[in-house]
Amino acid sequence: MQNVTKEKGDRPELKRVMGPGLLLLFIIGDILGTGIYALTGQVAAEVGGVVWLPFLIAFIVALLTACSYLELVTKYPQAAGAALYTHKAFGVHFITFLVAFAVMSSGITSASTASQAFAANFTTSLGLDLGSWGVPLLAVGFIALVAAVNFRGVGESVKLNVLLTVVELTGLLIIIGIGFWAIAGGQGDVSRAWTFSQPEGTGVFWPVIAATTLAFFAMVGFEDSVNMAEECKQPSRIFPKVLLGGLAITGLIYILVAISAITLVPAAELGEGDTPLLKVIQAGAPNFPIGVFAVITMFAVANSALINMMMASRLIYGMSREGVLPDVLGKVHPERRTPYVAIVFTSLLAVALIVFAGGVKALGGTTALLLLCVFAIVNVAVLVLRKDKVEHRHFRTPTILPVLGAITCAFLAGPWTGRDPVQYVIAGALLAFGTVLWFATVQYMRTSNEAA
Repeated sequence: MQNVTKEKGDRPELKRVMGPGLLLLFIIGDILGTGIYALTGQVAAEVGGVVWLPFLIAFIVALLTACSYLELVTKYPQAAGAALYTHKAFGVHFITFLVAFAVMSSGITSASTASQAFAANFTTSLGLDLGSWGVPLLAVGFIALVAAVNFRGVGESVKLNVLLTVVELTGLLIIIGIGFWAIAGGQGDVSRAWTFSQPEGTGVFWPVIAATTLAFFAMVGFEDSVNMAEECKQPSRIFPKVLLGGLAITGLIYILVAISAITLVPAAELGEGDTPLLKVIQAGAPNFPIGVFAVITMFAVANSALINMMMASRLIYGMSREGVLPDVLGKVHPERRTPYVAIVFTSLLAVALIVFAGGVKALGGTTALLLLCVFAIVNVAVLVLRKDKVEHRHFRTPTILPVLGAITCAFLAGPWTGRDPVQYVIAGALLAFGTVLWFATVQYMRTSNEAA
């Protein structure tokens, strides 16, 4: 049996296997996700030809918050991310729990949605008719497979992530290549990329803001990487360059995809339906085998599920080690050195979402809303924790950036951005459920301590 590194309390710690290359691919794969495959059309419907502008603004807003995360993850290179930083900054168990619950909900919901998308694409590509329960059951089986890979080890999970990210990235590079090849050949209309269109009487500002809230969903994912800090080699040293590099690469890809798309397909047509990028391929390369792109989409959603379940389990593990959640959730398998109890717990929650809430389309927008609120808190936390000094060197962001980050995230979370009101209803219900869980957790931990 392999040697197991021990940490305080003689408990095994997570295995450090991620260097700069693997971490970069993890971040790129997480940010790219599946959103860009559908979001381009939705953004075009809001602003017309300048579809690239909301992605640029979303990138800038994400960059502000990423700098706050960088200061905190290099200062406290531990799992649990935003919940850990909230705990250290404010020390209020209830707030910490709700932040952890919001982040966990976003990851598990994304994984559940991705697993259903994978199941739907799988059945459609093979021409299978499995009935009304076929897709949900296949999605549950997919989550079980993701859990098995997650349990097997972070090395195996990250290797699979590398494969899926390369395929996912290839799909977007195909779109960019087709777009610029067509432009070079005189196809399309590049001038559309500078044409703004909006509903009469709305002006320019609010349609751009509404489109930015959509585009911002495509930029989230960078925050998941901080939950993997305990499985990274020298996290305080490698995180700044890798995280900023990953954000820059994905931001550039999004802008180039948006320009390629609007050049070949008019905004009105791009905004119709759920597969805008397929229209780009059909317009720029009509002989390109569309089936290949369907397979690439399956790989993309599989990657989203894997990364989000890895993040959620590490978050639960980290908060257990901090004493915010029951100790049993922080157990690490002595041989595989993975948080196996947290993996089982988060996988069961994902299955419950698939079975009982699979048809709630607003869940994706709701989790983006919750993450914006979490980002606002993290930007405040980094300023509060300036008084907490540590012995090792770490990244320090200019003070103005977290201030701007908190303001912009809070602004984008507001109802004035044109969000569907049902997102606030679902967010309130989720937080209410989280409050009930908090009471149950406090009672459980109190009872356990008394029994001990």
